[in-house]
Amino acid sequence: MSTQYDDEKKKIRIIVMAGLIILPVIFLWSSLTVTISSGHAGLVFHTFGNGVNPEAAPMKSGFHLKAPWDKVYEYEIRQQELFENLEVLSSNLLKIKMDMTVFYQPTYDKLGYLEIERGNRYEAKVIQPAMRSVAREVISKYLPEEFNTTKREEIQLEIETRLSEKLANNYIQLNDVLIRNIELPLPLEQAIERKLQQEQESLEYEFRIEKASKEAQRKRIEAQGISDFQNIISQSISDQLLQWKGIEATIELAKSDNSKVVVIGSGENGLPLILGGN
Repeated sequence: MSTQYDDEKKKIRIIVMAGLIILPVIFLWSSLTVTISSGHAGLVFHTFGNGVNPEAAPMKSGFHLKAPWDKVYEYEIRQQELFENLEVLSSNLLKIKMDMTVFYQPTYDKLGYLEIERGNRYEAKVIQPAMRSVAREVISKYLPEEFNTTKREEIQLEIETRLSEKLANNYIQLNDVLIRNIELPLPLEQAIERKLQQEQESLEYEFRIEKASKEAQRKRIEAQGISDFQNIISQSISDQLLQWKGIEATIELAKSDNSKVVVIGSGENGLPLILGGN
């Protein structure tokens, strides 16, 4: 009886001890684990340490264990885009409006430095000011009408190069820059349209002149060819040849069934004379 009682007490103690271990784990489970979403990375903030260690590798996506008193800051590491509507001044102080879109992502192995020095709102603190600053610096060197020439690509490339340097210094990788919907002052747009129209008219006039010149040249060549042909023919035809051809034609006519009178030597230049016929 005593042995059975001791066994029951032992079972109760095991159950109590298991409860003391398991229950805290259940209640603290959310504090002991963290799941990083796909396309994200996590930075551990050590509450009783020195906070975020910038040299430590970020947590990759998936399930992780951590100390219940530590925090995890999650960062999206996929490519993102940011749009900005800008109004800047050209070199002659005319206002130019344009839309700029940048494609970027934080530098993965520098996430700790990004968190410590810039924080998770780095788009508003770093990227947007850099977009405005670089756009003003670059466009202030160009005239508005240069945006409609080959210099447009040069302007975009310079903006991309400068912006890439600025963001790299802030632990952000720039992937691409798009500049669209450039809006020039209305009088300038009208002047550019008039200039383009005049250039088109000038090109059309030059085309017409060139076409007329080629047509005149063609006619001169054709006329020269006809003249050369006539000279060759006139030099090759003699009176004897004409008489011989006339005799041949007379012989052929004489062979036909139609009734006729042929007088030999009575025609002009001694050719046969053909009289009558049905």
